[in-house]
Formats: sequence, C-alpha cells, structure tokens
Amino acid sequence: MTLTLYNTLTRQKEPFEPQEPGKVRMYYCGVTVYDYCHLGHARACIVWDVVRRYLQWRGYDVCYVQNFTDIDDKILNRARQEHSSMEAVAERFIQAYFEDMDRLNVREADAYPRATHTLNGIQRLVSELEQKGYAYPAAGDVYYAVRQFADYGKLSGRKLEDLQVGASGRVDAEDEGRKRDPFDFALWKAAKPGEPAWESPWGLGRPGWHIECSAMVRDRLGDTIDIHAGGADLIFPHHENEIAQSEAVTGVPLARYWLHNGMVTVDGEKMSKSLGNFITIRELLDRSTDPMAVRLFVLQAQYRKPIDFTDEAISSAEKGWMTLKEGLLFGHRRGLPISENHSQINCTDEMLDLDAVERFQTAVDDDFNFPSGLVVLFELAKELNHEYNLLTHTGKTDTSLAMLWRQWRTLVCLAEVLGFAASPDSLSLDNLSDAEIESQIQQRQIARKARNFAQADLIRDQLQAQGITLIDSPDGVTRWHRQ
Repeated sequence: MTLTLYNTLTRQKEPFEPQEPGKVRMYYCGVTVYDYCHLGHARACIVWDVVRRYLQWRGYDVCYVQNFTDIDDKILNRARQEHSSMEAVAERFIQAYFEDMDRLNVREADAYPRATHTLNGIQRLVSELEQKGYAYPAAGDVYYAVRQFADYGKLSGRKLEDLQVGASGRVDAEDEGRKRDPFDFALWKAAKPGEPAWESPWGLGRPGWHIECSAMVRDRLGDTIDIHAGGADLIFPHHENEIAQSEAVTGVPLARYWLHNGMVTVDGEKMSKSLGNFITIRELLDRSTDPMAVRLFVLQAQYRKPIDFTDEAISSAEKGWMTLKEGLLFGHRRGLPISENHSQINCTDEMLDLDAVERFQTAVDDDFNFPSGLVVLFELAKELNHEYNLLTHTGKTDTSLAMLWRQWRTLVCLAEVLGFAASPDSLSLDNLSDAEIESQIQQRQIARKARNFAQADLIRDQLQAQGITLIDSPDGVTRWHRQ
C-alpha cells in the first residue's frame, strides 16, 4: 500500500516519498502567542498531531518541529493593554498553549523554536537575500523585492497583477513610503520608540513575520524538508513568502509536500470576537465537553475541508465518543487478562485483527482520510459493545475469548494512532454526577419510547458497569442508586 498526499503546491495527490528513506522532517507553522488558543488552533494541532502519529505508526522516524511566533504587533498591543512586556505576554500564552494541548492529548513536538531565539539565523538569511539582489534596505527597514523572484505565486496560484496590496493583514502604513513596489514585504523593521529591538547590520530593529519561519525551518531542519504544514489561511501570503525567501537563497525547494488544514466556522459563520462566537479551547473544555469528543469532532471531517462547529455537532461527537470509549474499556469491564496499561499495549501483528488493520491503513493512506479510518474503529467498538451486552445478559457468547481479546487490542492500538485515550479510572463510581446519571436515564426513556430497546439496554448496562443500578417501577418512573 502507498501513502498518497494532496500537495497544495502541485494541486494533486502524490505518492509520499521523503528525501531520506524512512525519515520525515516536518514543520508546522504554530501559533502567535498573544491570546488563548481557539477552535481553529485545536483543529490544526489535532490534525498535525495525528499526521505525525500515523507516520510513526507506518514506520517513519519523524522529526516534528512547531514554532512559536513571539515577536508580533498583536503581542505588543496586548502588552500595552496590560501594562506588561512582550516577553511576559508570550511566556504566559505559551504556557497556556501547553496546558490546552495536554488536555486534548496532543503530543509535544520535538522542538519549539521561537523567533526571539532565532535572530542570528534570521539576520543571516536577510543578509544573504540582500547580497543576492532579492532584498534592499530603506531607512532602517529591509524589504523583499517580490518581482525579483520569478516563481512568486506558485503555491497559491495567484498572479501579482491580480493581488490586493496588504492581503496579509499585517501592514504598517509607514512601510508604503519606503517600498520600491507595493507588493514588497518587510524582512526587517526599524526600531520604534518603546518597542523591543535588536542590533543588526541595518540598525536596531526586529524581524518581519514571514522571515521568521524561513529561518526556523532552515536552522532546525535544513534547506529542504519533507512536509510543511499549516492552516489554509497561511497559503497566501505567509507560505508564499516563505518559499520566495528560502528558495531565493538556497536554490532548492523549501518543502516537498505542502499540506493545509481547512478552517473552522461557528454556526456557519467565521469565528470572530466581534460576532461573539469566538470560542477558546479552555472555554469549551471547561463546559464539561470531553476533550476526546473534540478530537473526534475534528477527525470526523476531511482535514482539508472546512468544518462547522455547532452544539449539535459537538453533541453528536460526544455520543460517538461514548461508543468508542465503551469499546476501549471493554477489556477492563469484562476482566480480560490485562498485563499492562491499555494505552501501552504492544501492538504486534499476531495480536491484532489484521483485516481491520489493513482496512484502516488502506483508508488513511489516501491523503490521511481519518473519517474512513474511524469507520473501522466504530465497527470494532460496536461489536465489542454488543458482545459485552450478550455477556452481561446471558453470561456467554459464541465469540471466543481469543477473538474478543484480539478485537479489543486492535481497537486500542488504532485508537492510539488517532490519539484517543480512555482511562480505566473512568469506570470509578464517582465518575458520573447525579445530573449526568439523570441525563442518561432520560436518554434511555427516549430510546424506549422509540422502541429502540437495544439502545435502552446499552445505556442501562453502561450505568450498571459504573455501579449504577436502575429500578423501573410500574408507574413508569425509573429510580436508581449507587452500589
């Protein structure tokens, strides 16, 4: 089976062939640390976390680098509002980032370079661009001469004559009087009163946004990497400008594959603070939304397509996660012989359902088709939940213990590839609040009225497994107590 990826640069799917067999160098354009991470960040970070996990599962040695933009006008504005400093604001929101990602079970990258830690590399790259005729100084600033790079626009497919000046949204009005061409962009900005600045060949100043990533990629991963990832909103101008900067100096492709995740809308509208639909990760999770339901919500959509966040969508994802979670806890609920923590099971071939594994890999190998891969997980989980009900009601099943063991291990291992984790601690009697128990009973009543007795029985059995006994009285009222 061959892994194929949709390459934004070529606008088609291509077989994945890293530069060095068995090794992948991957860079993700991370966050600008001036605020808490929102749903858009959650989607991007989960998607690229799973891409990395999947590549590792496929046997690749992955070096995964994600940057922090810690020099930016937005950070400086926040610092002024709070009577703080750029460094203090950046540190606070970097720490918040790690807290949020930990809750979403996003693994840490191998390295987190920061713009402030890459100033030597940034200045070296700017100097090389100047020497090669792609950059010019102007009153302490340094600008990139866009028309000097013949391939400008090859990633986004845009032509200069069709572009709108200032499309990046990060335009300084003072720049316009210093540029030779309206489309040129800043590589280095002269110092302004009250702002942080560093010594450079062009005087005190700080780097522009685009040059930071070019330098960090080069410093950490080399001239050409295998995968450059980011949100679709970064294709132009940020990634386009990265290509222009890096390739003008090195003469080789910056990345072999450019991958971009789709955007997140809220109830069909672009997320923004002005619309009042701006949702941070911690706000969502503090509503008692299960982090794994958020991960499921993200992975149920094709990663390159837009995704719409609604109350109905997250509710559906929570129900779906309950199905997967019950399947993942099957071995613990039935007392199968478990010699190690379920999330650390050694997933060797002879211990797995090879047909399910093959179907999962075939699905996901098609441009990281996680939704199709999830179908395999749900099939396994539903089958295990069905067997659990049979064992609970009748004490027996036609399926051998060895087969149940194999299916359960397969589900656990494939779930780990997608970053899902269900702790056996969730089986404790204190896991459900009274309100949650009442909610489950109400769902069971709805299922019974709809004559969906299988679902009603499943809810009862799930509560029973957590130490909650239901008593149906003749008057139709269901009472309960904890064992």
